[in-house]
Amino acid sequence: MNTWSTWRDATHRALYGTGGFYLRPEGPAGHFRTSVHASPLFAGALARLAREAGLTTVVDVGAGRGELLIALRRIDPALTLHGVDVAGRPEALPPSIGWSPEVPGDVSALLVANEWLDNVPVDVVEVDGHGVPRIVEVESGTGRERLGAEAGGTDAAWLDRWWPLKGAEPGLRAEVGVPRDEAWAAAVGALSSGLAVAIDYGHERASRPPFGTLAGYRQGRAVPPIPDGTCDVTSHVAVDAIAAAGEAAGATGTRLSSQRAALHALGVSGKRPPYEQARADPRGYLAALRDAGEAGEITALDGLGSFRWVVQGVNSGVPPILE
Repeated sequence: MNTWSTWRDATHRALYGTGGFYLRPEGPAGHFRTSVHASPLFAGALARLAREAGLTTVVDVGAGRGELLIALRRIDPALTLHGVDVAGRPEALPPSIGWSPEVPGDVSALLVANEWLDNVPVDVVEVDGHGVPRIVEVESGTGRERLGAEAGGTDAAWLDRWWPLKGAEPGLRAEVGVPRDEAWAAAVGALSSGLAVAIDYGHERASRPPFGTLAGYRQGRAVPPIPDGTCDVTSHVAVDAIAAAGEAAGATGTRLSSQRAALHALGVSGKRPPYEQARADPRGYLAALRDAGEAGEITALDGLGSFRWVVQGVNSGVPPILE
C-alpha cells in the first residue's frame, strides 16, 4: 500500500524495514561497486593507516557482507576485526571476526565508516513560493512528492548553521543532516582512543548542491529514488557538519581530504611500472600493471577518488602520514 511520509521515514522503511533493500541476501555488492569491491589496495591502505596510528583493532561500521573485514584479515591476520551492521552476521565471515548491530563501546581502534553515512536516512526540505523551507513528503510506491510542514526545531537550526535556505529561491532543496551528525557522534564517542574515518561522497557549506543530491541505484544503474525497497536511496554527506559533530563527541583533531589524496599518502598510486620490468620480471610486471589499474580506479577524480575522507583522532592525533 502506498503511503505518504517524510523522506527520512520512507527511506528508513525502504532500506531497513521488513524485506528492506539492505537486508536482502545479495547485499550492497549486488547493486553497486565500492572501493572495497574494486581493489584489495583499499583494504591495504586502511591496514597501513591502522599500523601508522599504532592500532591493532579495526571496526567496520556499515560492514555489509564483511568484504572489507575479510580483505583486511588476508592482508594483516594479526589485526583484531569487528563488523557493525543491521544485517545479520554473514555466513562466510571467519569466526575470528566479531559482529554486532551496534558499535562496541570503550574500544581503542581504527573505526571505518565506508559509504555508511550516506545511507543514514534524512529529511529533505524544499523552499516554497514564499521562501519558506518545508519538509518534503513522498509517496512510498511512486516517488511522487508534496510539500509538508515548515522545517522547524532541530532541523531548522541545522539548516541555519550548515545549509541556509531562508529567503532562497523557490525550488531550492537541502538534505537535513541531523541524523548523520548524531550517528557519527555516537560512533566517535564509542572510541576510548584511536581514529575514526568516514568515507563518502560529500560536500561542504561553500559548495552545497542547490537542488540536493537525492538519488537511487539498482544493479549498478542510477534509477529514480523511489522508497519502495527495490533500490538504494542515498544522498551525499555534509562532511563539515559531521566533522563538527565528531569534535563535539570528543575528537581531538580533524583532517578533511579527498580519497585520492588520502590513498596517495598511504602509498596507493596509479603509476604504471617501468616497461623494462616486463622483460626482467614478466609476472611481477603484470601484477604491478594490475595494481596500477586498480589504483587508478579507486583514486580517479571523476569516480571513487572524489570521495571525501573525514579523519578524526580520539585521544590521539591524526598520523603524520595524512597531514
